[in-house]
Amino acid sequence: MSLKHSKHWSHTHTDYSYRPHNLPLTDNCGKRSIRTFVDFRHTNMPEGLDIKGFPLLCLINLTCVSKVKVVSFLLGLVLTFLIMASYLLMWDRKGLLLSAFPHPFRPMVIMTSATTAEDSLDRGFIDLKTLVKMINSNEQNTSRKVPDKKDVINTDPRFFSVIPRHFLPHIKSPCWYEELSGDIGTDPYKNNRFSLRSKSFKNVCDHMRARFHQNVCDIDGKRFRLRCLPYFYIIGQPKCGTTDLFHRLLMLPELKFNTIKEPHWWTRKRFGYIRFKKGFQERFPIEDYLDLFDLAAINIQVGISGNSSGEHRANEIITGEASASTLWDNQAWSYLHGNEEQTEPLFLAQDFIHAVQPGANIIIMLRDPVERLYSDYLYFTLANKSAEDFHQKVVECVQLFQSCLSERSLRSCVYNTSLFNAMPVRLTLGMYFVFVLDWLTIFQREQILVLRLEDYAANLRKTLKTVLDFLGVGPLSEQVEASLTKRPMSNTRRAKDRILGPMLPATRNLLSQFYQPFNSKLASILNKKAFLWSYS
Repeated sequence: MSLKHSKHWSHTHTDYSYRPHNLPLTDNCGKRSIRTFVDFRHTNMPEGLDIKGFPLLCLINLTCVSKVKVVSFLLGLVLTFLIMASYLLMWDRKGLLLSAFPHPFRPMVIMTSATTAEDSLDRGFIDLKTLVKMINSNEQNTSRKVPDKKDVINTDPRFFSVIPRHFLPHIKSPCWYEELSGDIGTDPYKNNRFSLRSKSFKNVCDHMRARFHQNVCDIDGKRFRLRCLPYFYIIGQPKCGTTDLFHRLLMLPELKFNTIKEPHWWTRKRFGYIRFKKGFQERFPIEDYLDLFDLAAINIQVGISGNSSGEHRANEIITGEASASTLWDNQAWSYLHGNEEQTEPLFLAQDFIHAVQPGANIIIMLRDPVERLYSDYLYFTLANKSAEDFHQKVVECVQLFQSCLSERSLRSCVYNTSLFNAMPVRLTLGMYFVFVLDWLTIFQREQILVLRLEDYAANLRKTLKTVLDFLGVGPLSEQVEASLTKRPMSNTRRAKDRILGPMLPATRNLLSQFYQPFNSKLASILNKKAFLWSYS
């Protein structure tokens, strides 16, 4: 089935931080008299009365202002003071009050009835030619030094002690036997943090708990359970169709045992962060992550313990997950002890995945970064959305990025957490070249399949065949293939967002020029001109 209008595609993303907006306003908003609750001027004030002396007169003679109004005014002041104090304490507790951003803020243009989108580009705030030149000149700073594997392991020795160096050779998924210790009657999923926060996974745990002890195997007098890591990772980007792809793959017999789509373990939960705006909460240990693939492991073990035909089917069961943050989100590094003075991450998520699973299969889904950003804005902005508001936020983000780039390297700005939190829309997520290059520096090219949402939408059947060939799945029966292609699309643009219409032409022009150098570099390293997204 052909999917139309790829620009209306959406994708779930679990987390999206609130952005502090402390930028000064320009004088373009116009000068209007604004009355507040502390304005003592009254509409029925006698003409000729000295306004400056009027408040003092009222305070001396309470006959001018009723006692009720005076009390209300004082209560209002007290309430305002308490609210401001609470916000100051909250900011200080989160480290926002005194934290310095790595780049100066610049005035932003606020759209008014007298200010058009084109005006915001013509007032000298954004020099696109200079910005593009800065991006291209930073090319030599985009490559990273891959850390030594020993240094990666030393960051979390316990984590690496749980995962063996080699997996079972006769099983397609990366699985191994883990020795059980302690009481065999202990509930293995009692304290799993994913089950405590996900009702659906709790139900899966209840199902697995009932069958768990039936699938414990004895080897040389010791008890073991089968454990597995993902065979494949769909790692991004947000709003590029990864949700739809993952749920279609779950319809395959080999993949139907996967549970949670986006655990976000490699980038967030293993460090103790669920939503960065809420700060550190609790670490999700590696055992909790491995539990996500126990349903597949149990079915693999059932096949191994059965007849030869069952063993063959068990060998073909595939584990996988689709956390869209795995490609780009390395914010946790900036919160970890010892990284405060670093300008860019010492370690990335792929360093840890490669250290335990060098043969992992990686799927990346991308789309026109201009359309991706607008879709991202429509999905995550909760109120007051409009094409004009989107344009205003884009202008602000480009200004901030240009300011950062004047002082830092390209990779430093792309991975900079303070800059990311200051941006009202996620502009840096469309700089695909930086993220893809960093994955290609550690994984082999044949291990990474990069797809375009535009191709996926235009020819679903062909793209799915590419994915299945990459995963080594198939051939499919006619019934399974028909169900795959006929499944309704996941997370299409909401009706209330479609009403808002497309972005402004000026916004599209600005973003097209901004992303062009990144697209050119991406097309070059992938050797595919389609990733230029040539704009008409």
